[in-house]
Amino acid sequence: MSPELLTDASWALGMGLIGAVVFAFIGLASYTDETATIAPLTLLVVLLGVPPAGVFTFFMAGIVAKHITHAIPTALLGIPGDTLAVPMLRDAQLLRELGVPHIALRKAISGGVVAAFLSVPLAVLFAWALSPFADAIGEAAPWIFVVAAVLIAYTSKGRLAAVLALIPFVLLVVGMQAFVSQTTGGTLTISFFLGIATGPLIADLFLSLAPSGRESLRRRARRRFDLAPDTRTWSGRIPNPLKVLDRKQVGYTSAAAGVSSATFVFSPVAMTVLMGEIVGARIKNGYHRLTTVMSVRNGTTESTYIAETLIPLIALGLPLSPMAAGPAAPLFNAPPVHTVNTETGRRTTCTTCCPAASSSFTDCWAWSSPPSSPTRSR
Repeated sequence: MSPELLTDASWALGMGLIGAVVFAFIGLASYTDETATIAPLTLLVVLLGVPPAGVFTFFMAGIVAKHITHAIPTALLGIPGDTLAVPMLRDAQLLRELGVPHIALRKAISGGVVAAFLSVPLAVLFAWALSPFADAIGEAAPWIFVVAAVLIAYTSKGRLAAVLALIPFVLLVVGMQAFVSQTTGGTLTISFFLGIATGPLIADLFLSLAPSGRESLRRRARRRFDLAPDTRTWSGRIPNPLKVLDRKQVGYTSAAAGVSSATFVFSPVAMTVLMGEIVGARIKNGYHRLTTVMSVRNGTTESTYIAETLIPLIALGLPLSPMAAGPAAPLFNAPPVHTVNTETGRRTTCTTCCPAASSSFTDCWAWSSPPSSPTRSR
């Protein structure tokens, strides 16, 4: 093994372990939005001069760990671990009322593990297939996002009303983004997602100011619920996801991971809701439907985050996915270490700011100086 490869492997192993431990604990905290936690910490790792292999494994280990432990407060307490856990709240609540929150937790975690193992090779495969069309995709990216937003809105219950509601919402976000850019020179991305995460808490604070609101929030006694007996469907101490889930649940979770890995331009939250609704509509038994939807939805949170990071990073070299523009943004833009011109696709890497940047695992971080022509990095 060459010294360079050994060094990269050491950084990858160490930073991956750190990312898994750190974000496993962060996932236990309620309302910790991914963009407001993963993006800043990943940016900090980049600015500290960690080699790209370490940055990448830190990020990937972080998103996988967070989307496993976020199921704990969601399934056991009814409090979303983060934004992607919100679509699982109703199913988790119904399973708690049945007295099986521990079963719901196992199904959710097992679905996430299965989807994580499947989505990595699938995302690399899709990235390889899309690489020849990277330039065309980059040029059509604005329209692709518009079509994706309209399709997601139309699949909701409101249909036409949801599509029309996109217009004032987009105008509001664009206007706020322009205002923040002109006044501070920064962006609204992390603040916007942090607002989504803390919005319910702020709403409850304002609700408590009114007497009727305080009355609705008051708890006069401890909540009581019945807990069903714990049964194991696997042998050994460590649960086997393929044994925790039955065959149909493994199949549905795998199919959802495959579909959500390919549709990398769609919102992860929207895909989580959509995959759960599609699968739930095919199952008649109430208990089996709830447990299956829990596994599918938590699996989709993993597959969307992994695919929406790997495909733009490997095939396009530009942040052309909701994930790449949010939590994974430091992998594409982390000035002054490395920056991407979204119009030309040109990546600039500062070896003075980050000497380790020139020995990267992928061409996305391999430039030690700007190229002579605006060529897209892939």
